[in-house]
Amino acid sequence: MIRSTQISIPTFVRIKPGTLDRLGEYASRINFDSCILLTSEGLRAETLNRVRHSFELSKVKIVKEIAIENSSAEQALQIFKDLPNGIKAIFGVGGGKALDVAKYVSFLSRLPYIAAPTALSNDGFCSPQSSLEVDGKRRSLPATMPYGVIIDTEVCLQAPNYLWWSGIGDLSSKITAVYDWKLAYHKQGTFVDDFAALLSDATVFQLMSRKEKDLESIQLLGTALMLNGIAMEICGSSRPASGSEHLLSHALDIVSKKPRLHGIQVGVAAYIMSILQQQGTEHINKLFQKTGFWQAFDEEKLLKSEWISAFELAPTIKDDFYTILSEKDFRQEFKELLDTDPKLKNIFL
Repeated sequence: MIRSTQISIPTFVRIKPGTLDRLGEYASRINFDSCILLTSEGLRAETLNRVRHSFELSKVKIVKEIAIENSSAEQALQIFKDLPNGIKAIFGVGGGKALDVAKYVSFLSRLPYIAAPTALSNDGFCSPQSSLEVDGKRRSLPATMPYGVIIDTEVCLQAPNYLWWSGIGDLSSKITAVYDWKLAYHKQGTFVDDFAALLSDATVFQLMSRKEKDLESIQLLGTALMLNGIAMEICGSSRPASGSEHLLSHALDIVSKKPRLHGIQVGVAAYIMSILQQQGTEHINKLFQKTGFWQAFDEEKLLKSEWISAFELAPTIKDDFYTILSEKDFRQEFKELLDTDPKLKNIFL
């Protein structure tokens, strides 16, 4: 199989302290003198004022500012329909919902999109898909890769630890996802782009040398998650970043009364799938130990009954998506793991 080598990757990238105060300067530098600003509902007033001030200083006009409360495709379509004339770019500032809507509006309008996440809870800020609700159901829709990625590491450092752990969990899944991808090649002939697989797999190991959450760790995590998104764009699928662990997380979104953050669920699922795959467990546990990921469950444990139900549902989530769960029925092994594995015993009720 030969794929086109034409891909879209971010052209303008800034991952360092203080970038939020220079958004307007960056916009002016790349000739985006008028824009629409999509922000997360409830974004801290101080953060929002810094963004507005930066645009004012650089004389970049915010033609329209919209606070995004939910990530619905219908809302994104309405924003697209109401776009004023003369807009040069779409800026998304905040969390996943705002960025997913911004990406999709960019896709519909063919306008450049600038991603400025204020927390690093998953790799969605730089990926070729938007996770949006369509008629009440979450769907992955094609979207525009960002023209620019601007991450203020100081702002992300101040985000709650739970969001940091979510980003760590989503990053860890690349170990199990790449294994599943290569397994699908051997069992079904699924095309594997070796460079995309190498790029995604290698990002996990950057954080293993870090012992604490600090500016450098935030910079490494932001860079790693961005490269995960680029890996998906390179190969034209989610395979380098999503495998059996994501199937389990998607199933949890369906069966759980109170789903956890995507990356939190995916992280635990990746640890479990690595045991079933008989590879990568030591690396994932080392990453979780160094970053404090296991502490995410100190205050509220996971429900064993929900995870058992989700595990039974997981293999049916995607048609023709071969993973370790396609190999055999692992239900008994899964139940035993929840009862016997030292790490899992501590986080499940």
